[in-house]
Amino acid sequence: MLSRQLQCAEEVGELLALDGEMLRVVLLNGPVCTSTGLYRVSELHVDEARRLVRLYGSVSAVGHEATAAVLSRILGIAVPMNRVEYEQQAGQLAIALKLRQRAPEGQILSVEEMLQIGFSLLLLERLE
Repeated sequence: MLSRQLQCAEEVGELLALDGEMLRVVLLNGPVCTSTGLYRVSELHVDEARRLVRLYGSVSAVGHEATAAVLSRILGIAVPMNRVEYEQQAGQLAIALKLRQRAPEGQILSVEEMLQIGFSLLLLERLE
């Protein structure tokens, strides 16, 4: 089902690109709803994440250096650390890195620690 959603997203993206109204994918260091609204969250394979970033472009709202480095490595693009408050727009996609376990309170993880803990990617779609 996700591959069908991505296929539809690509078709819509191509049409929006023609109109100049395509929203870039926002990259987040964790799954978070940045504003009120209706969201759909699903797991995302790395290859699908790369395809979305290539299709839509991206904007970083990743506030941790190690997370930016991990996302850069797995997405194959430069993801700068950008500690900003970002509001995901209706119709905009976001890719979030989700650690397999929560870090201890107050600990800032290194790239190596993040790779050791493990993570997955999530697709956050703001529907309205």
